[in-house]
Amino acid sequence: MIKRVDLAPLDGITKVVFRRVYQEMFGGVDRCFIPFFSPTDQHIVTKRDQRELDVANNAGVDVVPQIMTRRAEDFLWAAELLGNMGYGEVNLNLGCPSGTVTAKGKGSGFLSRPEDLDRFFETVFSRVRLPVSVKTRLGIQAPEEFERLLAIYNRYPIACLTIHPRVQKEFYKGHIHRELFAWAVERSLNPLCYNGDLLTVEDCRSFAEDFPGVEAVMIGRGAVADPALPRKLRGGSGATREELMAFTGRLYREYQEFYGQVGPAAQRMKEVWFYLIHLFEGGERLDKRMRRSRGPGEYEALEAEIFSELPLRQESAGPLI
Repeated sequence: MIKRVDLAPLDGITKVVFRRVYQEMFGGVDRCFIPFFSPTDQHIVTKRDQRELDVANNAGVDVVPQIMTRRAEDFLWAAELLGNMGYGEVNLNLGCPSGTVTAKGKGSGFLSRPEDLDRFFETVFSRVRLPVSVKTRLGIQAPEEFERLLAIYNRYPIACLTIHPRVQKEFYKGHIHRELFAWAVERSLNPLCYNGDLLTVEDCRSFAEDFPGVEAVMIGRGAVADPALPRKLRGGSGATREELMAFTGRLYREYQEFYGQVGPAAQRMKEVWFYLIHLFEGGERLDKRMRRSRGPGEYEALEAEIFSELPLRQESAGPLI
């Protein structure tokens, strides 16, 4: 039975404004993960990262900051900084499949050097003060790489190991290797959390039936595409048209306040609608127009058209928590 739902860190979307508005208007998630903070060699926190990590900006939301690096000293510096800010856990990103990230040996790119990863953990866990959780993929090229990686993870007291059962080259498409997750359930010495293709209540129900001993899931795209999904997992209602209009309207206003400009706010909303549009029947016919829209005026007109013309798809609710 699922007891904890984490909101995945989707870079460009689940940032500070989205997290705050989402939790206040829909809720249902137990923790929100801050999209990765990548410390520099100079150990300088950029203004963008300061906004994301500022505890005051995250008031009322249980958040876990995520760190992306392949250098143990940089990770330890960041963990110390975050601990001093008041955070109670940090997460290591070993899951991001982006080519610009993996080319630097970060994110899932770090999985290609298991010996270095082992040394990284040895240094980190000998000195870190905070609990450290890890989000990982199965490897780079082949799922079988995960056998060696799990042996490394089992040597260290990882607070929670979140597994997205794909390899880096698969990104977010194609077959998801549930059989490897099942294999990990039998062998992991650390608590597990599952992430990957949980897009509907039925997806989550099926997972809970297949893995009754796994108590935590991480939902990303599914929670943006249907903001009421975590609420529905607890037996709550689906989102209404009026609720979604209020949600996107408030997001748009708060993005404008946050950036001080309407242009960046409209761009952020387009990124949200990339997922959210699929909650509407026939949304696919407006998807391309939304992605190609230019400027706030076009964006606002398209959003109005969606709400006035397209009916909502509704998934059945059912308590899983």
